[in-house]
Amino acid sequence: LVWLLVLSLAWLGPALGGEDEDEEVIEEEEKEKKEDEVLSDEIKEEDNVLVLHEHNFARALSEHQLLLVEFYAPWCGHCQRLAPAFAQAAAELRNESSPARLAKVDATTQTALATEFGITSYPTLKLFRDGNRTHPVAYTGRMDSRGIVRWMQRRAGPSATLLQDTDTIAAFIDSQDLVVVGFFKDLKGEAAQAFFEMAAEMMDMTFGVAEAPELFQAYGLSADTVCLFKKFDERQTNFPVDPARGLDTAELTRLLRAHSLQLVMEFTNETSNEIFAAKIPHHMLLFLNKSSPEQLSLQDGFRAAAGGFRGEVRWPHGRDMEGGFGTPQPQCAPFPAQVLFVVVDVTGHGADVLPFFGMTAADAPTLRLVKMQNNRKYQMEQDNFSDSAIRTFIQAVLDGKVKPHLLSAEPPEDWDTRPVKVLVGKTFEQVAFDETKNVFVKFYAPWCPHCQAMEAAWEELAERYKDREDIVIAEMDSTANELENITIHGYPTLHYFPAGPGRKMIEYKSSRDVETFSKFLENGGTLPEEPPVSEVRGQPPCPGLSPGPAG
Repeated sequence: LVWLLVLSLAWLGPALGGEDEDEEVIEEEEKEKKEDEVLSDEIKEEDNVLVLHEHNFARALSEHQLLLVEFYAPWCGHCQRLAPAFAQAAAELRNESSPARLAKVDATTQTALATEFGITSYPTLKLFRDGNRTHPVAYTGRMDSRGIVRWMQRRAGPSATLLQDTDTIAAFIDSQDLVVVGFFKDLKGEAAQAFFEMAAEMMDMTFGVAEAPELFQAYGLSADTVCLFKKFDERQTNFPVDPARGLDTAELTRLLRAHSLQLVMEFTNETSNEIFAAKIPHHMLLFLNKSSPEQLSLQDGFRAAAGGFRGEVRWPHGRDMEGGFGTPQPQCAPFPAQVLFVVVDVTGHGADVLPFFGMTAADAPTLRLVKMQNNRKYQMEQDNFSDSAIRTFIQAVLDGKVKPHLLSAEPPEDWDTRPVKVLVGKTFEQVAFDETKNVFVKFYAPWCPHCQAMEAAWEELAERYKDREDIVIAEMDSTANELENITIHGYPTLHYFPAGPGRKMIEYKSSRDVETFSKFLENGGTLPEEPPVSEVRGQPPCPGLSPGPAG
């Protein structure tokens, strides 16, 4: 029996060892196969999206006239959310036989490409045209399938339709609620070329061009002019091209954005992008409950006040052009648009933004004016919904005669007994600017994942310094508290307020770990000279609340 056992082991041992060797050989072969696939310049596809890497990138550029490349990271949440829309856009472009194709590069593994094209965050989209590798164009469209398709279509074909006769232009104007037509006497001139370039960037508008003299006459024009045609409010708004300055595309873009909106907008899921894309510096908001007929009637005075705040009129060369363009009577566009009037239904889409204003539905009807640059909000001492009262209030804010209305939560009873002191708007000044203390404050949003990730480190830091009389570790929820002279644009934001006179403030921009925090504090609000530490790639601070109702 013993000998049989020995012989069995002798026979089976090599066989078992052989299986291990076979598995190792298979694994090695699979690894080599994968390496060969990566080294090949073959271009594979996933959901109509070209999969690119260092060895097939050049081939893709040579084979495709227009190639929009997404540089992504597999772990990036923004990239994961974009993926379905990107694939859908790729399919649509392919189905219409467009010369434009979409591709993607995993920038976490293809580091050479990421370095070559300066990829520092995810996703980053760049357009490569005619095989040009050295000057890709940054993607500026919306991050959804429709936005991507339209952006690529504009670059694959003419950005504006040539309109050659009265029937064609009339049909073009009638085809949509809003169109833009550039009237140029020379379509090869500088002004017309600038117009074409601008049209390529403005994905959400439809553009046409005309040069026939009879079309100038038909629409009451005598010189190069860009016209906005709408089926609401003013039917035709003219933007004359200044002969001396030429066509200022940035200025014209702002004007088109502003005047493409209705005089009074309703804040909805569909209109929110339009409202903020217009970049109008002030928003006047009427909060109301649309189920109440009495509150709905307040819109009349609100609308009557809106007309006076489209902007300050500035005519070319200082001449009055009113009535100079024939019939239909157009409005010559003012510059710049100053105040956008928006109605917010507190029981509809607007319910989600009420916390941004520190309000509940029960506060309606009420008025607020928001300065978009810094999110400052202004409130009447007592709501008055007449058009004259609204105009007076807005002008007072514009003239700097009204102080902003600042949100502040109530301080918790134990706000100063825990290692991390809890600040609110009402208590911030007395704590942060205490001349006997060095105060390190974290401004955060409860929903921000980066804030949540550093919470343990902040608590540990506070525990380390809890017995130091001269150092205070604090935090403030910036979604519920506002400060007059400090605007928080992203989360988390860390500010250090050193002891002593002068109300100094130092922003902390280094690594978010206990040891670096401690080194910063021990050095009096500075760090030893070191190479700058950037954010984790693809994870910049969470953005602050979007200006105005989009909050």
